[in-house]
Amino acid sequence: MNELSKQPKGLVVAGLSGGAGKSVAAVGLVAALSRRGMRVTPFKKGPDYIDAGWLSGAASSPCYNLDPYLMSSEALLENFSRHGGNGEMVLVEGNRGLYDGVDPEGTYSTAGLAVQLGLPVLLVVNCTKTTRTVAAMVLGCRHLDPRVDIRGVVLNQVGTARHEKLVREAVERYAGVPVLGAFPRLPDVFPQRHLGVTPCAEHGEAREAIAALADAAERYLDIDGILALTRPSSVTMREADVPARPAGAGVRIGVIRDAAFQFYYQENLEALVGEGAELVEINALVDPELPEIDGLYIGGGFPETNARYLAGNGSFRRSMKERIEAGLPVYAECGGLIYLGEAMVLDGEEFPLVGVFPVRYGLEKRPQAHGYTTLKVDGANPFYAAGTEIRGHEFRYSRVLDWSGRSEELALAMTRGVGFVGGRDGLVYKNVLALYTHIHAVGVPQWAGALVARAREWRRV
Repeated sequence: MNELSKQPKGLVVAGLSGGAGKSVAAVGLVAALSRRGMRVTPFKKGPDYIDAGWLSGAASSPCYNLDPYLMSSEALLENFSRHGGNGEMVLVEGNRGLYDGVDPEGTYSTAGLAVQLGLPVLLVVNCTKTTRTVAAMVLGCRHLDPRVDIRGVVLNQVGTARHEKLVREAVERYAGVPVLGAFPRLPDVFPQRHLGVTPCAEHGEAREAIAALADAAERYLDIDGILALTRPSSVTMREADVPARPAGAGVRIGVIRDAAFQFYYQENLEALVGEGAELVEINALVDPELPEIDGLYIGGGFPETNARYLAGNGSFRRSMKERIEAGLPVYAECGGLIYLGEAMVLDGEEFPLVGVFPVRYGLEKRPQAHGYTTLKVDGANPFYAAGTEIRGHEFRYSRVLDWSGRSEELALAMTRGVGFVGGRDGLVYKNVLALYTHIHAVGVPQWAGALVARAREWRRV
């Protein structure tokens, strides 16, 4: 890879807390800049698919993820360097509150990432039922870690012009940071459901929603002032080389991408292509059968909201089970794990699934697992060598209703997180590995090569 002669400028959009409105500001800003003809490369901090989808839609280009827990510092910076030079500007949307991490020191926080990337911060604050206290909170954020360069503030949920004037003057006078925008109480652009914001791919009027956010950004943000606070990252951007495809080694990897299965990191898909795979998109809701492929990747998503359609497509389910019985390599995460089970029970109604694993699932109103995971491979499986340590994340409302297996049959031991049952994860059958944990290819670099290698072996059989 070659260094770019000109470094794109950038910034981090952070919130004072989760729900502060940073996605409204970040997606709106990216959409408004894209409308002006600027090429923005968006990044999402943390293990997040949904915000990344909206940022990608706003930029009309892929959004990449940066997670200091899931990937080493070196790998994170390389990922940022490789993709950050694709545009004229980089925008990183943080997660949770600016200083929130996994411990009192704020390890793996958005603030830490901003320092690591050498980028300034635009801080979004929810001003509901508060005025001068906002200045105190911004001032505290400035002084908690002087390395964090908070260059501007965006107010959100301001009630009246008087309310905005009070908060704006207090922040600029006492915290010494310019206010570069103030959103009123906008209609809910991002409808919520049990896993959070409705994904961009499922939003019936996603284009209109993004256009509305661009309009709001143009109206309520000082976009020129925000552009003026951006600066080049301390990380040297590089022009990505087009990966050479191994001669004669190409394989077809199916990726189920539909309303039920849509949680895929862009880096994971690119890693498979980099290993010589041709990706084949598949729709489990409407395709009559599995196409001719050499391997299959099933990501997470919402099988529970699409259970009736998945169950109704019996020919597709039967073709998948037949191919798995014949030895097709399959890697499945979370929603993909559920799909390979016997059935899902929702409101007393049972929906049959692929039936590879003897598991029935239910859905709870509260999360059954939520957070980072660490796993150690100690059982036979098609993709990971024994002793491999894997970092990932899990977020699910589903639970195991009944399973005829034993926990010691699972391939991975949890040292952090919940997993499938009994502190373990990873169901194995023939060339299938299915687990609740999601992985990121940058943090688990052997994953893509292993899946493609197994697919290559299957193709030769």
